[in-house]
Amino acid sequence: MTNLKNGFLAGFIATAVLSIMMVAKTMMGVMPALDVAAMIAMMMGAPVIIGWLVHFMIGTVAWGGGFAVLYGVIPGGNAIVKGIVFGVAAWLGMMIMVMPMAGAGLFGMNFGIMAPMMTLVLHIIFGAVLGGVFGARGPVALAQ
Repeated sequence: MTNLKNGFLAGFIATAVLSIMMVAKTMMGVMPALDVAAMIAMMMGAPVIIGWLVHFMIGTVAWGGGFAVLYGVIPGGNAIVKGIVFGVAAWLGMMIMVMPMAGAGLFGMNFGIMAPMMTLVLHIIFGAVLGGVFGARGPVALAQ
């Protein structure tokens, strides 16, 4: 159970880092139309604050918990590499399932080629933070 708690903590922190980068991207005027929280809210027919809450729940519970559960079978030599692999897998899922459901097209191509590239970089950073925090909490011996 400690590993799951560590996964939730790592997922929350990684989601917070990802969210700060998403907000900074928008504030700099870089692809402001690519707003994941707004897309989630639109898909739910809810206010943007609900989109943010769901975004954090997905990052914390689904991705953080999923990483903790799958840690032993994710390829990679250490927690950070495993996190990056997991982050890339999460990105791929988002690109082929969530983006089309949100009307952004496969790989978010309705926003142009920068959308999949930018979101990939963000998910690599998300995964590195996820793995780094998870690994720093000492789960490696228990999770294998």
